[in-house]
Amino acid sequence: MAKPLEKYADQRDREYTLRTRELLKELPSFCAEFFMGIADRTSVLTRYEYAVDLKLFFRYLSEVRDDGKGILSKDYTLEDINRITLDELERYISYISLYEDEEGNPVKNRERAKARKIASLRSLFKYFYRKQKITANPASLLESPKIHEKPILRLEADEVAELLDAVDSGSSLSERQREFHKKTKLRDIAILTLFLGTGIRVSELVGLNIDDFDFSVNGFKVTRKGGGQVILYFSNEVASPLLGYIEYRKTVQAAEGDEKALFLSLQKTRLTVRAVENLVKKYCAAAVPLKKMSPHKLRSTYGTMLYQETGDIYVVADVLGHKDVNTTKKHYAAQTDERRRQAARAVKLRED
Repeated sequence: MAKPLEKYADQRDREYTLRTRELLKELPSFCAEFFMGIADRTSVLTRYEYAVDLKLFFRYLSEVRDDGKGILSKDYTLEDINRITLDELERYISYISLYEDEEGNPVKNRERAKARKIASLRSLFKYFYRKQKITANPASLLESPKIHEKPILRLEADEVAELLDAVDSGSSLSERQREFHKKTKLRDIAILTLFLGTGIRVSELVGLNIDDFDFSVNGFKVTRKGGGQVILYFSNEVASPLLGYIEYRKTVQAAEGDEKALFLSLQKTRLTVRAVENLVKKYCAAAVPLKKMSPHKLRSTYGTMLYQETGDIYVVADVLGHKDVNTTKKHYAAQTDERRRQAARAVKLRED
């Protein structure tokens, strides 16, 4: 009996679980207890990111800190952790602003990256402090850097049309890119239309399978962050290129293990997140060269258009899969302000 195909989300979780286990071999032995302790309330990807961050922290203690020289990262004990002070942690956060990785390449960490690494330390110290295996928790006193929000870059309605025209025709591409475009046009127009017509995340898009779609209701099943599944719906304008691509896709023999994958590379394997990011950049550079676009910015474009049409921030939050509506409000507050300005201009106190 043939072995059932593994779902993409399960494949991804298995991959990051194995990566985390490899990193644990380089970390102090007590870190294994920490990762088991947080398993029920964190995702596989979060634990992997924590492992990456902690590897850097213990490398700092081993190679940079004066009294840590000569001690391998994996040889640190909870007694060593118990002696770490707030000053030491602050020096580490200052160090990661600019440092060299293990290959000697310079690495910069800006506000968001620092905030994540601080969160990793807080979680580690909090766990062992709660378990009464260390007597102090200096990480709880670390201040996260102020996050300066960047203006959200979106496409205007005419730019959306220009982008889809560029994907459809390929006329704005280089000669070499047009050669690839001949082979991937159906796939690429389906991907861009799906982004702009549903606001799907890139990580969700690459995990789609052919049998996730039901065109009788114009809906498809998507696995959200955290593993939950929902049904998203799309218009006939989105359905048309999707149907065209799926009919073609059914004629393609995918690589072993990727037989159900919807979007395939030229090597017949499931498209990766990086490949889709590059695809979006390529077409956007041709169609809207003054805007550096990404899959996430196409998602923001959809969210903006949806809010403009509905005026309902809760609908936007639900469709985009935001767990906290405040996240949605933060991203689309400017749209609310514009509606207020329109309302102010609409009221006439005197005839012109």
